[in-house]
Amino acid sequence: MTPTVDDPQAHGLTRVGGRPPLAEYLRGVAQRKDFIVSLAKFRIEAENQRQRLGMLWIVLKPILNAAVFGIVFGILMASTKSVPDFVAFLIIGVFMFEFFSACMGSGSKSITSNQALVQSLAFPRMALPISVVVQKFLQLVPTIGLLMIFLVVMGHLPTWNWLLMLPLTALYFLFCLGVALITARLTVHLPDLGNLLPFITRFFFYTTGIFFSFDIRFEGNPRLLQVIEFQPVYAFLSLSRELLLDSDPLYDVRMQFWPIIAVWSIGLLVIGTVFFWAAEERYGRVD
Repeated sequence: MTPTVDDPQAHGLTRVGGRPPLAEYLRGVAQRKDFIVSLAKFRIEAENQRQRLGMLWIVLKPILNAAVFGIVFGILMASTKSVPDFVAFLIIGVFMFEFFSACMGSGSKSITSNQALVQSLAFPRMALPISVVVQKFLQLVPTIGLLMIFLVVMGHLPTWNWLLMLPLTALYFLFCLGVALITARLTVHLPDLGNLLPFITRFFFYTTGIFFSFDIRFEGNPRLLQVIEFQPVYAFLSLSRELLLDSDPLYDVRMQFWPIIAVWSIGLLVIGTVFFWAAEERYGRVD
C-alpha cells in the first residue's frame, strides 16, 4: 500500500511533542544523563552564588533545624526524658527528612518553573524532575558525611552497620524520585497543589517520629506500631537511626524494614515513571 500525504507517520514523521512508547522514552532519558547531571550541578552552583555562605548552607540548614527542634521539643517540652541519645536521634531524623522534603517540594515545581524550556526544546520532560532529585542527592551526600562526624564526636564509633547506609541511601533516592515524578505531574494539572504541599510535608514531619519515638510513645499499642512500620518515611528514618546508633536496645536493627522500603522504593518509582510518562504530551501545552 502506497503511503499518502495524509499519513505522515508512514513517511517517518512524528507529531511535535508526541509521546513515544515507554521503552523508547526511557532510552531517551538515559541518553540525556549528562544533561541531567549538568543541570543538577548548575542549580547547585547558582544557589551557591546567590548566597554568601554558598555550599555551607547545605549543611547549616539541617543543623539549624535540628537545633531549633532540639530546643523546642527536647528542652521546653522535655522529650529527652524518654528517648535515649535524643540529640543523635533528632539530628539523624532531621538530616534524612530534609532530603525527602526537598525532593517533594522542588520536584513538584520542576515542570511548572521551567515552562520556557519545556515549550522551546524537544527532550523527555522526565529529565527535569530527575535532575532535581539528583541535585538534592548531591547535596545530601556531604550532609551524611557531616552527620557521621557528629556521631563520632558524640561518642558513637563506626560499626559495620554504617556501610548499610549505602544501599539505604540508594533506595531512599529511588523512593524520593518516585515522589518527585508524581508531584511534578500533579502540579501541572492541579496548580493549587503547590499551595497544599507544604502542609502535606508538615504532616509527614509530625507523623514520622522526627522528635519523638513511636516505640516509646505507643509502647502499649503493638498493633499500631506494626501498622506504622509500613509508613515509608518512618521506615527510612527508623532504619537510619538503627544502623548508625547502637547505644540502646531501642536502636536494635529491625530487618523487616528492608523489604518494606525496597517495595515502597521500587513500586513508587515504577508508578511514578508510568504516571509521569502518560502525560508527556501535555507538559508543554499552553491552555
